[in-house]
Amino acid sequence: MDAEGLVRPVVESAGLELVDVAMQREQGRRTLRVIVDREAGIDLEAVSEISERISRRLDLEGFNPGPYSLEVSSPGLERPLREPRDFSRHVGERVKVKTFRPVEGSKNLSGRLVEAGPDRVRISTEAGERAVSYGEIASARTMVDWNEELARKPGPRAREGDGR
Repeated sequence: MDAEGLVRPVVESAGLELVDVAMQREQGRRTLRVIVDREAGIDLEAVSEISERISRRLDLEGFNPGPYSLEVSSPGLERPLREPRDFSRHVGERVKVKTFRPVEGSKNLSGRLVEAGPDRVRISTEAGERAVSYGEIASARTMVDWNEELARKPGPRAREGDGR
């Protein structure tokens, strides 16, 4: 049975976006990982609600790949990019892309996502711009530039009389 096919309608009917569904084996246990999001972000209550709904749907449909745990979460700060629409939403952000074959000498590209067209993306790397077709991408995710993030956010302010 296709887990994504069972999970997607439940997630979308709740007004959420299905980012990823993957069955993974860790420490001898199987875990069905479901990553969900929405434009305004997602909170713990929404994750809890959708987790219950997904669990009920899987049980009702007889999803039984053997013993497994269900884990539902948000994508976090560094988000996987899978579909062209995922790349389009993150134009201008820093990304890390791994390719199946070397692109101008490297399978690992890091830089700013300049463009996400219908057939390929363009990434501005330290070595210049690189164009990669979606079919060449093995995996991709956004990257947080912590130096940039920390420079944007002011640190804690000292209050009068607290000795700082």
